[in-house]
Amino acid sequence: MILAARAHHDNAVLLKFDIHCRRSFRKKHGTASACLLSIPRFRKKVTARTEEDTRVQDRNDVDLQDQRRRWRYRAFAIAVGCLMFLLGMTVLAGWLLQVEMILSVIPGFPSMAFNTALGFMLSGAGLVTSTLAARRFRVVAAITAGLAAAIAAARLLEIVTIGRTFHYVDTLVTRLLIPSDFAAQIGGGMGPNTALIFLIGNLSLLLSLRMEKPRSQVVQELASYIVITLGMIALASYVTSAEQGYRWGPYAAMALHTAVGMVTFGSGLLARSWLMQPANRAQIPLWIPAAVCFTGLLVDLYTPLGVANGILYVPLVLTALWFGNRNAPLFFAFVCTVLLMLGFFAVKHDEASFWQEIANRAITAATLWLIAILIFYFMRNTHHLESERIRFGALVRSTPDAVIVIDERGTIASFNPAAEIMFGYTPQETIGRNIKMLMPEPYHSEHDGYLSHYRQTGEERIIGTTRMVSGRRRNGIVFPIDVSISAVVTGNTKTFVGIVRDISERARQEERMKTTLAQLEAYTADLERSNHDLDEFAYIASHDLKEPLRGLHNHSRFLLEDYEDKLDSDGVRRLNRLVRLSQRMEKLVNDLLYFSRLGRQQLAVKRTDIGLIVKDVVSTMELLLEERHAKVVIDGRLPEVICDAPRLTEVFRNLITNAIKYNDKPAPLVSIGYLDRYVGQDGTVARNVFFVKDNGKGIPQEFHEDIFRIFKRLEKSQDSDDGTGAGLTFVRKIIARHNGDIWLESEVGAGTTFYFTLGKKREGQNAAA
Repeated sequence: MILAARAHHDNAVLLKFDIHCRRSFRKKHGTASACLLSIPRFRKKVTARTEEDTRVQDRNDVDLQDQRRRWRYRAFAIAVGCLMFLLGMTVLAGWLLQVEMILSVIPGFPSMAFNTALGFMLSGAGLVTSTLAARRFRVVAAITAGLAAAIAAARLLEIVTIGRTFHYVDTLVTRLLIPSDFAAQIGGGMGPNTALIFLIGNLSLLLSLRMEKPRSQVVQELASYIVITLGMIALASYVTSAEQGYRWGPYAAMALHTAVGMVTFGSGLLARSWLMQPANRAQIPLWIPAAVCFTGLLVDLYTPLGVANGILYVPLVLTALWFGNRNAPLFFAFVCTVLLMLGFFAVKHDEASFWQEIANRAITAATLWLIAILIFYFMRNTHHLESERIRFGALVRSTPDAVIVIDERGTIASFNPAAEIMFGYTPQETIGRNIKMLMPEPYHSEHDGYLSHYRQTGEERIIGTTRMVSGRRRNGIVFPIDVSISAVVTGNTKTFVGIVRDISERARQEERMKTTLAQLEAYTADLERSNHDLDEFAYIASHDLKEPLRGLHNHSRFLLEDYEDKLDSDGVRRLNRLVRLSQRMEKLVNDLLYFSRLGRQQLAVKRTDIGLIVKDVVSTMELLLEERHAKVVIDGRLPEVICDAPRLTEVFRNLITNAIKYNDKPAPLVSIGYLDRYVGQDGTVARNVFFVKDNGKGIPQEFHEDIFRIFKRLEKSQDSDDGTGAGLTFVRKIIARHNGDIWLESEVGAGTTFYFTLGKKREGQNAAA
């Protein structure tokens, strides 16, 4: 009901949200399409909240069941404690009022001693208060149980040390409250079996109060079985008139209502032990094993010796299968062994069958223990299987993929929450129906034929593989899914487990990817066409554009040669200027063509010694170095790298040339080196860095990026205008083609240092444009 209310509330929220979105969007755009985009996200949130509420509700249901279980055990233990207290108080009243019938119930039967009644009152009070959580109640429980155990221990000690003729512990209180003639008329005292039961029961209660651990509760459970067994023996002895069962030796006997009280006491202790344990420890009523004990002992006492009556205890051991405690069969085997021994010693034996009966009992006890051990291992394995089943069930319920289980005829046997969300059906609507209800055509019509073919031939087509098919939701929408099916064989039954994943989003992404790839192919075709047009432009520029430049240059030279003496100085100056401008124009065209090809030509990379490249560059610049009194030094050893040697030669030539040409020092100095690890002024870190350092003018910070622009020159060199300003542009392009980077650090008036890196390449690997 709670889940139904929650689902109704969530649907109402969705409806209100949908109406609100439609109205608000119509005001702005006249349509509700955009609002529909936000509804699935909101629905996912509501679905997630509903799933979380379901899990919380499941935990609450489990907690509620555990609370009910604990309430039943607590109520039973309290009822038992109250009955014991009333029994003890009634018998004490009988002693004080001198009503003999209350003390012995049936004339001629043993009477309940005064201390036994006091023990019932103390034990009952201790049992009741031990089930309450408050600390003061637990203190009271410890005191009352301790007093009862002390009285029982004192009585046992008296029996062992003094003997049966003295009852100092029993008469200690009765002398003060009870007339001596009435006490002498009743006689007797607390029997040894009664004292033993009180001692065992109250000590187990004290142990469980002191140590609230599972082991202490198991000890109390075992003690409760012993208490019930001893009480049942006394009751059975009264029924069969076997005095040895309720009177141990020549000492005081256990009264009839004492025996009933002891069985009740053991039941209360057992209920309390189950109360304190975290799981439900028993699944059958306690009276069933108690009835088995009573019947077995009764038959054992009434049948002749030599008959294997102990086999009657086998049902008691078998009842452990319905108990949650895995140690229950061992406990019952112990109880049965005690019953076998008591049944043997409760009757007289003749010498002829004595050893035969001992062998009979030993074989019976061994058989019971063998059965108990087998049941113990069976319960342990069952517990492990149940734990695995619970874990598997939790995994199936919490997995985001739909898990559907079908039989050989295609009937759905299991439908997890993810499948419910995916297909829109509830488990009640799908379990028991054919799986093809979740399939569109043609899978809907073909599925039964496939199963029939599989049953006849055993041929597996999709089992053990993952296959992309289509599913159909409850609203009729067909969507793509991935299905992975595995077969599980249990005996002669074969079950199929299908894991279903909704791949609608993946299908949409694949469709978008196909569209993107088509666009990329179109862009690639456009780029190839642009490159082709650029090649055509380069061809035209190298021939058609350079041809008039050469004509302009040549005719200007001809005019100077033929008419220089006829022109004035201003005309000659202008013609010389025209010659230089045509030469510079040709250089600019050549650099532009080279730059366009530089990004499209492949790099022929191979292992190269950078030291040799630098030496080769310096040797080709000897004339410039002599003219400028410049010097180039190599700082340390330069490594071998994988690169395009001609392109890297151009990099070093441009950097060294600029370092010399734009240098205001009388003795320019250029230093070339390599750093394994570089740390910049701003904290950046780089590895495998080359540098070219000079002692020139330096470059202001605001121009560090402008110098890499094509045809951009900050100033003319001292060698007039023979450069175009494209050298550093070529350097950056070549380094970028090597997957590297270039930057500089400079101080005005002190010099500039260019740093660059080269990306890693394999030898023989060419880089396309």
